[in-house]
Amino acid sequence: MALGLHGGRGATGQGPALETSATATAASGAVGSRRFLLCLYLVGFLDLFGVSMVVPLLSLHVKSLGVSPVVAGVVGSSYGILQFFSSTFVVSYPPSSTSVVRYPPSSTSVVRYPPSSTSVVRYPPASTSVVRYPPVSTSVGCWSDVVGRRSSLLACILLSALGYLLLGVSTNVFLFTLARVPVGIFKHTLSISRALLSDLVTEKERPLVLGQFNTASGVGFILGPMVGGYLTELDGGFYVTALICCSVFLLNAGLVWVLPWRETTLKSTEDAWSSDGKHATVPRESAGTPQGAATPAKARRSEQNPWLEVLSALKDMKSLLFSALWDIFLVRLLMGVAVMLYYSNFVLALDERFGVRPKTTGYLISYTSALGTLAGFAVGPILRLYRHNSHRVLLHSSALTCSLLLLYSVAGSMHVVVLSSTLLSFSTSIGRTCITDLQLSAGGAQASGTVIGVGQSVTAVARVIAPLLSGVAQELSPCGPPSLGAALALVAVLIMSQNKPHSTEPRSEKLKPE
Repeated sequence: MALGLHGGRGATGQGPALETSATATAASGAVGSRRFLLCLYLVGFLDLFGVSMVVPLLSLHVKSLGVSPVVAGVVGSSYGILQFFSSTFVVSYPPSSTSVVRYPPSSTSVVRYPPSSTSVVRYPPASTSVVRYPPVSTSVGCWSDVVGRRSSLLACILLSALGYLLLGVSTNVFLFTLARVPVGIFKHTLSISRALLSDLVTEKERPLVLGQFNTASGVGFILGPMVGGYLTELDGGFYVTALICCSVFLLNAGLVWVLPWRETTLKSTEDAWSSDGKHATVPRESAGTPQGAATPAKARRSEQNPWLEVLSALKDMKSLLFSALWDIFLVRLLMGVAVMLYYSNFVLALDERFGVRPKTTGYLISYTSALGTLAGFAVGPILRLYRHNSHRVLLHSSALTCSLLLLYSVAGSMHVVVLSSTLLSFSTSIGRTCITDLQLSAGGAQASGTVIGVGQSVTAVARVIAPLLSGVAQELSPCGPPSLGAALALVAVLIMSQNKPHSTEPRSEKLKPE
């Protein structure tokens, strides 16, 4: 181990002194790691805080530039396309990510994990096995693995800041479109931060740390629309908001620059050690290894042909999309597009339909975001009420979402809008959780990495489709996008009604506690 706790204790007679020194070093490293984690939480908070100030106001700004809804939809789709492809090359999770899974008695199984790695894994009879796989399905290029997390994180933040700077001076559609290019390619701060957190902590700590990081980011998304709505009421409010967002990203870059990288070395699960039942971490890279230098694992990955990995990943995705899981992925796509259509022109529609100012709409968005976060705590009780039948919960939540989208489309007053938005924050949050649970239940533990990755790809496709459909529907009426979303949600409900659940057993009976 890197701390050098073994060897020569009896020969030197300095065992207690070495143990004391090692304990002090470990305590100092734990403090540094904790400070590093807190700084990363702040990075996630600032990232979504800055973004959520600007994004709800984009539809209003595009309209002020004299652009038709269809053109605005094409620009929005181009952003989604850039995000879809750039995430493949920019973001990568640790190659040694692990998952603890229980398997039934068996001897040897050949498991294929994305993108193209085949591993032979031996499972002891009726025991717990540790399986290694990348948690995303298409990790090609792995830029953050090659240049290092710090360099890639800094580059992504600074280039995103450039995009928001251009947005702050976008007085015509050309500059607006140009401003979305660097943001579309490099806006992966949260993904790289999650990968860095996965590097930093042990397997046991990872769910807790990632949950805390998501919570901190979510708080930023709750506060951002309120601030952005207030600022946009000022003269040249959108440009002021975009420039402040750029300043937030520059502040974030400065925070990443001053992070205690030297005090905190990246960790690997196999080297983790515990003290008094609490896991601390040990270095994955030695102190002499330069930041961003390619490790042997990285070198092996860089030798692979990236296009072969792309083809292999696409084959894995195709096999899943045309398997028994096709209905789950189709429902995910339809519901994803439906909800995105609701949000696509939310600020603009309230302005045109009820004369609601962006400041008030920002408060409403922050309110529903907070409710959506709280709805996560209701998932457990609701699943117990339904006896852990995720299919029924998803069916009912999707039907509720469809009804609420239709209600919002025909709302005659803001009271109805607030009511529908309140209930939508709950139904969509519960639906997202249940669709993921159904994917994992139907796909099985051995394909969990691929299933999650394909699910993320389906959501990315929805981000490309939704702006186009929204632009076309917006040409007809401000109520067009949510009305179309209600129709797509109805199709998803019909598909779920016609297809039986992939598993009729309660999930709690299938998954034994570890």
